[in-house]
Amino acid sequence: MGCWRRCRKAVAPWPVLNRKHRTSTVGPGQERKSSHANRIKRRRRFFARALLFCMIGSPHLLARVCSLVGAFLSSPLATGAATEVAQPAPTVLVERTETAVSEVLVEAPEPRFVAPTRRDRIGRIWAPVLINGKGPFRMVLDTGASHSAVIAHVAESLGITAQASGKVLVLGATGSVIVSSIHVERMEVGDLLINATALPIVADVFGGAEGVLGREGLPDKRILADFGRDILIISRSHRERAMSGFSAIPLTLTRDGLLMADVRVGTLRAKAIIDTGSQQTVGNLALRDALMRHQPPDAKPEDIIGVSLDVQRGENIATAPIAFGSITIRNARVTFGEMFLFEHWKLTHEPALMIGMDMLGSVDTLIIDYKMRELQIRIRSDEGSRRD
Repeated sequence: MGCWRRCRKAVAPWPVLNRKHRTSTVGPGQERKSSHANRIKRRRRFFARALLFCMIGSPHLLARVCSLVGAFLSSPLATGAATEVAQPAPTVLVERTETAVSEVLVEAPEPRFVAPTRRDRIGRIWAPVLINGKGPFRMVLDTGASHSAVIAHVAESLGITAQASGKVLVLGATGSVIVSSIHVERMEVGDLLINATALPIVADVFGGAEGVLGREGLPDKRILADFGRDILIISRSHRERAMSGFSAIPLTLTRDGLLMADVRVGTLRAKAIIDTGSQQTVGNLALRDALMRHQPPDAKPEDIIGVSLDVQRGENIATAPIAFGSITIRNARVTFGEMFLFEHWKLTHEPALMIGMDMLGSVDTLIIDYKMRELQIRIRSDEGSRRD
């Protein structure tokens, strides 16, 4: 502002002297006819001298003066046209829209890879998977699924048409369904690489994820899910022992490739499938009947929907503490029902349950080492889990 006042003081005397000179030599009638053109010429000369003065005295304001002169020369006063002021360029609106979208993406509170289980939500583990070099696509890491699958949106994004002859049978928690599939050349995330394979196209029941990453590429892998820091690492297993502060729980691998642990529900021994793809912990009827002889008063009906879209009714019941290894989960609730998968796994006659993310996500850090056949857990102090 100081420079602009100096500009006016230095240049202002020129148009005043010029106007007096014009008045003394030009007739009144001619002056009125040419007054509009003279005003335009005087304003142009004024801004030209202002620009020259600022270039000499204050070069750092050159850009501002140039902008002002440019605005004047393009104004209706400079052209003499009685037109309206032009509307803002649409590119400004586009830039503002892009900025707003970017801010939403950056400030979104939702975790990118692992979400812990809280009182008001169930945790999840998402893997950013590249398919044919495109993506990454957000897929649920599912140790209970024998094969990966995607939703229709992924096939469209890849530009791959479902094969009419590529029908496959998909088994879900509540039933089975025959679906179409697509052929992809490769899938990769971290140290995991799956070469040419067929991916079934399943219903979108994953709560925002774009499919499931099954266990077909995990036999020699180590999965680290840090729920506190939102970190997921899938690497080759080097048979690393549990770090300080972690509890190690031995696992067995079934013929179907499932991870199974021996657990105690109260005083009752049971088999437990470690299933990171399941939101709820589900128990079979043999376990329910062994735990309670009468219907508990706090039983709540609950529906379970799988990728086949079949619905099976269960009862959500508070159970005795569930202990595996040195970890004990208290205040646990399990949904009991005659689920399709228990029959498929031939686990209907002995007490068994499928431990889902409602319990697995309540820890601080979860490590699954397929090569070591071991589950390594570090608990979170603010939850109902504790190490005995």
